Amino acid sequence: MTVKEMQERKKEMGFTYEQISELSGVPLGTVQKVLGGITSAPRYETLAALERVLGRNEPMAVREERAAYIVRPQGAYTLDDYYALPDDVRAELIDGVIYDMTAPTSIHQIIGGYIYSKLLQHVLEKGGECLPMISPLDVQLDCDNKTMVQPDVVIVCDRDKIIDRCVYGAPDFIIEVLSKSTKKKDSVIKLNKYLNAGVREYWMIDPVKKTVIVYDFEHDEYPVLYGFDAKIPIAIWNGELEINFAQVYEHVRFLYERGK
Repeated sequence: MTVKEMQERKKEMGFTYEQISELSGVPLGTVQKVLGGITSAPRYETLAALERVLGRNEPMAVREERAAYIVRPQGAYTLDDYYALPDDVRAELIDGVIYDMTAPTSIHQIIGGYIYSKLLQHVLEKGGECLPMISPLDVQLDCDNKTMVQPDVVIVCDRDKIIDRCVYGAPDFIIEVLSKSTKKKDSVIKLNKYLNAGVREYWMIDPVKKTVIVYDFEHDEYPVLYGFDAKIPIAIWNGELEINFAQVYEHVRFLYERGK
């Protein structure tokens, strides 16, 4: 098989890079480089190991100490499969499709953490039932067994939705900090999922373009585009709190100045 054929076979079979690594014995980083087209001349032994996995037609089971998870066609996965993933695998389940999640970047974490701190400070000062929470956090968005997402920052105002293992139902407010690997999913797939699930407000922060797109679903005011020089009100709190993105930018300016 050529690398291109393997790439197509990966899509057809719905494998994640982690699953291919586990089944083939090829290190995860090598799998990502070969199938991502980064390595131009992979070793024969590596290609042979990958072909042994991607050339199969039958489903395979991956065994881990804590459980076994079955490789299924994308769209057929359930929460049982999600919970059976190895502990070191980061993923989301959306309508039966498992999406890989790479480790977040420093700028991603700093922006998300800074905004979360402002939300928490507001709640501590003003009181109320709303509770800000930050990823990693499972959100069983549709209360079914086909979707489990991990938004970057959420606000949940109905504390009955917060159970030990996850947030069960739609948060009131969600922030996703976009990255190259998640931009399409966050701006198309999850946007529609959040709207239909009953999320009241959704922010997408793009650190590369230095923009924030706000969807105020509750008041049918969307999308509204802001720059990193704006003060953006939290609509679900009637503008009682604004996030000053000039301050957010100052918090991460050093990364932009050194070229991240």
